[in-house]
Amino acid sequence: MKKLLLLFIATAFILAACSSSPTVTTLPETAEPRTGSVEATSQPIHTEQVQPTETAEPTQEPAVQPTVNQASASGLTVFKIIPGESQLQYEVGEVFINDSNRFAVAIGVTPQVEGEISIDRTAPQNSTIGTITADVSQFKSDNGRRDNAIRGRFLESERFPTVTFVPTQIEGLPDTYQDGQEFPLKISGDLTIRDVTRPVSFDATVGLDGDQLSGQATTIILMSDFQFGPISVAGILKTEDEAKITLTFIARP
Repeated sequence: MKKLLLLFIATAFILAACSSSPTVTTLPETAEPRTGSVEATSQPIHTEQVQPTETAEPTQEPAVQPTVNQASASGLTVFKIIPGESQLQYEVGEVFINDSNRFAVAIGVTPQVEGEISIDRTAPQNSTIGTITADVSQFKSDNGRRDNAIRGRFLESERFPTVTFVPTQIEGLPDTYQDGQEFPLKISGDLTIRDVTRPVSFDATVGLDGDQLSGQATTIILMSDFQFGPISVAGILKTEDEAKITLTFIARP
């Protein structure tokens, strides 16, 4: 009995000692990061990639460039064709049936020519020719009846008073310029007479002397290509199909 009592007391003492011992808290394994591990804690960490701000390196504003006239910057000078000092001329062969088939050349001239030509003295190959126009309703020859017939029936310049030439290519521009020297050129482009446009090429000679640009350009066209010839007046006359067109001009800045 005495032994059982002692055993009971010993057991109670051990239980009391265990209940009074301090509580030990076990830290999670991730409390101290492992070498080579991406995660530092047991919970996933969402990282955000930090983008460099625009203020990290100051942005330099582009320098403001002054506006410069293109013609002035490249050395181009614009010359304007002077009406009255320039002219467009046609020449057409004609046969007078009522005068023993006498052959003659009809010549008509209009001084109403306009256009612009840009010349670069420092680099002549940069030179250009703008659209050239002529008022063909002002054509005058040595015969008023011919002029009236051309205006009303054939060229119909009363309805289509303006002939237009739009250059597309210039061949023969020199590499260097010398004042007073003339240059032979070939100028190709689109010629519009009435409402018909055809490609043509002019053989030209152009010279620049101081502030005056002058030149002459010639081509041969077929009137039938522009649907107004050859001209025929029964019992009176008939013309050739070919017409020689000559532009003579004076231009100044």
